[in-house]
Amino acid sequence: MSLALDAVAQDLLFREARTANTFTDEPVTDEQIQAIYDLVKYGPTAFNQTPLRITLVRSPEARERLVKHMAEGNRAKTAAAPLVAILSADNEFHEDLPALLPHFPQAKDVFFSERPVREGSALLNAALQAAYFIVGVRAAGLAAGPMTGLDFAGVQKEFLDDDHTPLMVVNIGKPGEDAWFPRSPRLSYDEVVTTV
Repeated sequence: MSLALDAVAQDLLFREARTANTFTDEPVTDEQIQAIYDLVKYGPTAFNQTPLRITLVRSPEARERLVKHMAEGNRAKTAAAPLVAILSADNEFHEDLPALLPHFPQAKDVFFSERPVREGSALLNAALQAAYFIVGVRAAGLAAGPMTGLDFAGVQKEFLDDDHTPLMVVNIGKPGEDAWFPRSPRLSYDEVVTTV
C-alpha cells in the first residue's frame, strides 16, 4: 500500500534521516525555527495540551554553560553545532488549557489540579511534541542530533526552573562531514505488530 507522502519526503523525514553528529557552520535562523514550530505545533496531544518548551542556546556564554552539563561524548558536538535547543516539559501547562481547549476549559481543574498528574501528562505529551520537533527539523532540510546524555539536574538548575523538566538537548544544523554513524537495525513489522 502506498503512502500519501511521496518517496522523496519519506526519505527526508525517515528513511535517509539520521541523528547528526557533525554540522557545517551555516547558521540556523530564528525564522527557520519559527517555521518548524509553526508546522509541528499541530501534532496531536492529549487535551490539546502544549507542554513542550524550547530554549534556544545561541550565545557563546550560554553554550559554555550547557556543554559542561553534557556527557563527555556529547560535549564537542554540542559546542560546535550551529544551534542547540533544550527541550523541556512545562509542568504548569494546564494554565493554558482554557484557551487551548475552549470547548472544555474546566479540564484544567477537573483533570490537572494535582501536580503529580500534571508532571506525568507533561512528560508524555512534551515527549510527543519533541518527536514532532525532530521530524520538523528534518522537514526544514536540517539535521537534528537529539541527546539524553546529560546531567538533567544540572541543565534544569542552569537554564530552567522547578516547573520545567528537561527532556533532551538537540543539536541542529546542516549535516557536516561524516555526520552519520552507520544505520542501526530496526525491528520488523512482525516483531512489533500484534493483531487481536
